[in-house]
Amino acid sequence: MLPDPPQVSKVPRHKTAIRRATVSRPIRLALEHELIRPDTTVADYGCGKGDDLRRLKRLGVSCHGWDPVHRPDGPRRPAAVVNLGYVLNVIEEPRERVEVLRSAWELAEQLLIVSARITADARDEDPGTPFRDGLLTRLGTFQKYYEHHELRDWLEGVLDQQAVAAGPGIFYLFRNSETRQSFLASQYRRRGSTPSLRQSDRLFAEHRELFEALMEFLAWRGRPPDLFEFPEAKELVKAAGSIKRACTVVRRVTDNDEWLRIREERAQDLLVYLGLSRFDGRPRFGQLSRDLQLDVKAFFSTYTRACTQADDLLLSAGNLEAINAACRHSPVGKVTPSAIYVHKSALEEVPPILRIYEGCDRGYIGAVEGANVIKLNRTEPQVSYLTYPEFERDPHPALARSLSVALQTFRINVRDYQRSSNPPILHRKEEFVAMSHPQRPKFERLTQQEERWGLYDDPATIGTRRGWQQILARLGVMQNGHRLTR
Repeated sequence: MLPDPPQVSKVPRHKTAIRRATVSRPIRLALEHELIRPDTTVADYGCGKGDDLRRLKRLGVSCHGWDPVHRPDGPRRPAAVVNLGYVLNVIEEPRERVEVLRSAWELAEQLLIVSARITADARDEDPGTPFRDGLLTRLGTFQKYYEHHELRDWLEGVLDQQAVAAGPGIFYLFRNSETRQSFLASQYRRRGSTPSLRQSDRLFAEHRELFEALMEFLAWRGRPPDLFEFPEAKELVKAAGSIKRACTVVRRVTDNDEWLRIREERAQDLLVYLGLSRFDGRPRFGQLSRDLQLDVKAFFSTYTRACTQADDLLLSAGNLEAINAACRHSPVGKVTPSAIYVHKSALEEVPPILRIYEGCDRGYIGAVEGANVIKLNRTEPQVSYLTYPEFERDPHPALARSLSVALQTFRINVRDYQRSSNPPILHRKEEFVAMSHPQRPKFERLTQQEERWGLYDDPATIGTRRGWQQILARLGVMQNGHRLTR
């Protein structure tokens, strides 16, 4: 019998203490998504010299590995998570790739992580010599570069399982469909923040720890907990009489409007998840995990009503007029005539239609490593992921890399600016981030000073590093961190 699947949707009261180590990209994503935790067993199928194994062991993760060259005597036994990392692309025989994939899947009790190099990775490399369905490199080694969608289709065709994109060329295949749906829903659930207390009554003061645990749950899910979801339920019922009365106490001693806002946000998060689930085949209500079923009942009464609203939201994301209207009224983001730019930390605060718009792309490509600004095009269906390595520190950070996906063709276009002597740069950084961003006041002060000193009078020339430096030189101004000096 397989062990119980990981409960990825539980309240993150005590997030794992795993420190993000220098592991491979697929393993790092699984750590970030909390699919690998200290109590998770991991098998690295095709582990090479065992770099990931050594680093996982330093994090306290129980793991083992096998490799036909470097560890032929390594164990090939089942584990909760099996990693098949960048193995398939070096196997020449298509039939052998199928056998390796199926062998890895047989060992995966809960999750199989599959990664392979994609065509976009090869654009700056030696083109090699065509050989079978791949290439021979200058070193005489075989490489098959996949299109992202090609790899997904092949995985699903061989294993008859839905593949979830975790990043370009990286996919999760869950053994349990409920776990897969809980994971997908968790990717669109915002980080919960507990409203501060206004006052305390006797009951709250006497059982403060219990009520604060309840508030944390309410902030995370937007609804009262069921008894099975809340470890402190029996104690809380004993103290307050019922979960319902306990929630009433919380609303009385804090700002009730804040709880209404949180409830509305969690309902929107659920609609985003249900809307995007249409692409991989929306699950039946009975296929949802118990916590998601409770979310549906709390926010929409029936699954049919929730799905109808989600479909309306998804349909509106294909309407550029609706996208434009949402961009104009978004509480966060820098709006230009052709797009809206949002820092990744503020993406959850844009209107739901824009989250659906971006989610269509993210559901296809997964997370783009290093990207911290998302560009949502207003004139054509396209999403771009932009990398500004020095966004926080540099007053006018330079663009290092962009990855764009056209939503009609799903073609990926990558542009690298790291060697450019005149890359595009950012201005007015406060417009990209949320009001709650800790450095927003500093960004705003710089923008106000630059406006007063006339640095924005000729906007056509300041969009690149060289143009900006010329303006500074012409006006006799020096940039000193996030302030200017003569």
